[in-house]
Amino acid sequence: MSQELKVLNGDFRQRLTIDTQALPWTASPGGHVQRKRLHLVGRAEAGQVTSLVRYEPGARFPRHDHPEGEEILVLEGVFSDDRGHWHAGTYLLNPEGYSHAPYSEEGCTLFVKLRQYPGNDREKVALQTADQAWRGSVRKGVAWKKLYAQEPYADSARLERWEDPASLGTLTFPAGAELLVLAGAFTDEHGTYPRWSWLRIPPGGVLMPTGGEYCELYIKEGGFAYLREAA
Repeated sequence: MSQELKVLNGDFRQRLTIDTQALPWTASPGGHVQRKRLHLVGRAEAGQVTSLVRYEPGARFPRHDHPEGEEILVLEGVFSDDRGHWHAGTYLLNPEGYSHAPYSEEGCTLFVKLRQYPGNDREKVALQTADQAWRGSVRKGVAWKKLYAQEPYADSARLERWEDPASLGTLTFPAGAELLVLAGAFTDEHGTYPRWSWLRIPPGGVLMPTGGEYCELYIKEGGFAYLREAA
């Protein structure tokens, strides 16, 4: 395996937006598994990486470990491993030391983050978000569902539902944030973000939606604390 450092979108001081549907799928070392890389710092197949991943029907990976953990949000289809079958809407956090042999009989699309969860005492999470009730928020027209938060770790992840994005005002992210639009769309002064758009807001950054429709988003805050920056 090449030891050369690979860097893709490794400058976390910059605001970044990617329309992932406009990116081409590229082959991975696993047969019949494709990906769209959004961020990579490290060796090509052993660095910190954020990607969309697509399993063709019947695709399989051999058993492998996950140093520094793995996070998965199943976007479409059914993702499986030796611990279960995970339907669209499932959120998985597989902590340090986790090992599995993943596959998909019918095919699936995933949002995946690798090597970004150090710590031997992190909890393993496997939840179907469709079974979770939306919780009210102090912000009008916003509801949310907890995905992950654990003391003393700085990172947390949640789903949010925005009934009227233009009414939200200024959203602040002191520790930075990553957002993935799961349904609907919203706009701000920089552009429009349809389904599966990925945004990265630097620490201290803000987001000011100016329009759009009902939308649902994955939002991760505090994760910059565990990322290796390389411009």
